[in-house]
Amino acid sequence: MFRIRLLLIAVCAVGLVATDATAADPVRLRVLSYNIHHGEGVDGKLDVERIARVISSVNPDIVALQEVDQNVSRSGSVDQPRELARLTKMDVVFGANIDLQGGHYGNAVLSRFPILRHQNRLLPNIDDGEQRGVIEAEIQVPSATTPIVVWATHFDHRRDDRERFASAAAIEQWIADRGKTSDEQPMLLMGDLNDVAGSRTLTRLETHWTRVNDVALPTIPVANPTRQIDFILYRPQSRWQVIETRVLDESVASDHRALLSVVELSAETDR
Repeated sequence: MFRIRLLLIAVCAVGLVATDATAADPVRLRVLSYNIHHGEGVDGKLDVERIARVISSVNPDIVALQEVDQNVSRSGSVDQPRELARLTKMDVVFGANIDLQGGHYGNAVLSRFPILRHQNRLLPNIDDGEQRGVIEAEIQVPSATTPIVVWATHFDHRRDDRERFASAAAIEQWIADRGKTSDEQPMLLMGDLNDVAGSRTLTRLETHWTRVNDVALPTIPVANPTRQIDFILYRPQSRWQVIETRVLDESVASDHRALLSVVELSAETDR
């Protein structure tokens, strides 16, 4: 009986060690950033189902979408966020930045995991440009005691970079306002930043964020890309490891190519 008890204790101990090791394993996520041009392809065809097929083709966990219409007449008054969520079988939140043709225009986040909270924030607007915004979404990923925060955005497109730079500064201030824990909470910044690596805006962001790709991966023009303006960044650097990053080959469904990254989130601070 004594030997049996010892054996049971040993088995339980091994089980506890295995459980701890599993809990400490990194979480692998497939994240996608995609400017969908309100579902209109370069062939002039409006096709939300085609956009959904592009998204689903890479089986992403979290998607940041830009140029999304919600009940806008130019796109058939379709609620594109809801329709894309239905077609991809993902949860969705939408951030309306502009009232347009009977509906709204803005950004969206799709997620396979629960979106615990979200807030759409309007970014600085300089010289009466197109109003831009950023969605702040807290997403509960598996095995993590702390949700990750996704900032999904679309910066101003004009040659003058003042608004883009101000938008980067605004996001940093909102993160600072979250308090000291924001330095440790895992975050992703995803979207069409309308600027390139080495620009003043990207340099400003990279004081706290790290790009998933060091070498440029062009996303526009869609037929023969020469510039990368769509980005995925992460923070803090110590919590993330990039496994793979690539631009999707699809070149018709939108006027941007989508950017996919496979990343791993360390659980070190969750133990």
